[in-house]
Amino acid sequence: MSSAECFKNPPVLGPTSGAGTLLELGGLKTYFTGPSESKHAILLVSDVFGYENLNLRKLADKVAAAGFFVVIPDFFYGDPVNLDNPQFDRESWHKAHSREKGYEDAKLVIAALKSQGISAIGAAGFCWGGNVVVKLAKTNDIQAAVILHPGRLTDEEIVEVKVPTAILGAEIDKTSPPEQMKHFGEILSTKSEFNSFVKIFPGVAHGWTTRYNAEDESAVKSAEEAHLDMLNWFTKYVN
Repeated sequence: MSSAECFKNPPVLGPTSGAGTLLELGGLKTYFTGPSESKHAILLVSDVFGYENLNLRKLADKVAAAGFFVVIPDFFYGDPVNLDNPQFDRESWHKAHSREKGYEDAKLVIAALKSQGISAIGAAGFCWGGNVVVKLAKTNDIQAAVILHPGRLTDEEIVEVKVPTAILGAEIDKTSPPEQMKHFGEILSTKSEFNSFVKIFPGVAHGWTTRYNAEDESAVKSAEEAHLDMLNWFTKYVN
């Protein structure tokens, strides 16, 4: 289950934001952006606040500008975390939207992409989405993974990873402490069959890559550095 950090600093939502369009993919309402003729796709799996996150859609458009076909599915079926709802119950929400269900839905999305002619897929997950992407990274469904400030993970999950994987963590993070992220990096480094990468960003907190204040120059700079690291990873391994 997600920690309290996963519910801090809710992002600005933009239901109609971004350069892309909304269509259905694998049974899920999905934000699409980028060249439809591209054979290389990137799946972005959001945190608990969902696929309408304005910063997340901006990131998707940025990745699309590099030539990738990018999708952000609504894994929560119109029911993301809404802290403004006085009736919101964290435990009930998690039961309704487990990472396991997210993983099963992600496989359907990936199958749909491949049926449309996509030949290589990378997946990036943020917080809740990071846990979903770790599950994908244990399969041959994707070619590369980027995990950004994930929810709680175990050694057992990391040991099973089998594709090039980058982990981007925050210095200030009780959910995914820097020491644990580095430990995961040590586990991944023992796997000579693929490359891995761990980077800890100083002075930032859990969720910083998509829940930053766009008016805070320092926060934007740190987020953009992580975005570039993610894009570079996919450029290298999703081809």
